[in-house]
Amino acid sequence: MNISPSQQKAIIRLITASNWQQRIVALVIVMVGAWACVNQETPQGQPGQLSANSQISGEVVGVADGDTITLLDAGKKQYKLRLAYIDAPEKAMPFGQVAKQSLSDLVYRQTVTARIDDVDRYGRGVARISKNGQDINLQQVSTGMAWHYTQYAKKTQSRSDFAAYQQAELQARDGKIGLWQDENPTPPWDWRKAKRGQ
Repeated sequence: MNISPSQQKAIIRLITASNWQQRIVALVIVMVGAWACVNQETPQGQPGQLSANSQISGEVVGVADGDTITLLDAGKKQYKLRLAYIDAPEKAMPFGQVAKQSLSDLVYRQTVTARIDDVDRYGRGVARISKNGQDINLQQVSTGMAWHYTQYAKKTQSRSDFAAYQQAELQARDGKIGLWQDENPTPPWDWRKAKRGQ
């Protein structure tokens, strides 16, 4: 907890005050500051621990981009989740903001279920997200808001799901839906690689 300069002065005034009025004012300042710090540090809840092959449900309280959300469970634990098997354009890329808005329209402030396939090196759960039986990851691919990330999907995705995602991407591409409106869209993994090389 960080103590502001005004709180430091109030604490000193509380200890050194010569009358009760000064002490009461100082005590109120300290208490209000402490309350504000506690509420500022845990606005949504504490980070939760994730493990592969687990499942969590909760409300989506944040959408970072077209394939990353923050979920808040009933115990007020937060989970940062990366949608499995897909890769959406980065926010700075063409269609990046559109992909984020698409995902937000699907899940923000909605209750979803996340099946955690893995935990990535950033501590995010790599998850299959569903809402009322709808595969949200697949929906992002179907609407041309993400690529099927075959490099990783072929290692763990079931054969039938892999085929469904491939078909969804092909239909979006053929229909020039979403990011496929561009003649030759740059996959995000190539874009990130080029950025690292700069």
